[in-house]
Amino acid sequence: MAEGFARTIGEGKIVVTSSGLESSKVHPTAVQVMSEIGIDITDQTSKPLSDFQAEDYDAVISLCGCGVNLPEAWVLREVFQDWQLDDPDGEPIETFHRVRDEIKERVEKLVSSLE
Repeated sequence: MAEGFARTIGEGKIVVTSSGLESSKVHPTAVQVMSEIGIDITDQTSKPLSDFQAEDYDAVISLCGCGVNLPEAWVLREVFQDWQLDDPDGEPIETFHRVRDEIKERVEKLVSSLE
């Protein structure tokens, strides 16, 4: 969801990539709640962190509250934020809506701060 918002809100302002400890697809309910607001994240995937080099990025955002476990090079980027967000997997759709809206607010602030 964060990548979808960052691509939409930051269009023409920032370049966005998404990674995780391993590659993964987007949760179907996340696709659904984003489509409700006109953002298609169907084809998004996260690639393994090992596919990227920290020095290629100015800003790094961790979405799991586990950023302290990232290699030091990632944590020391110019902008590093570790967003404590609930994992909506296995939760009712209302949780997906709430987390989606929290992510949107944070992405809006982030993109604004990077301009």
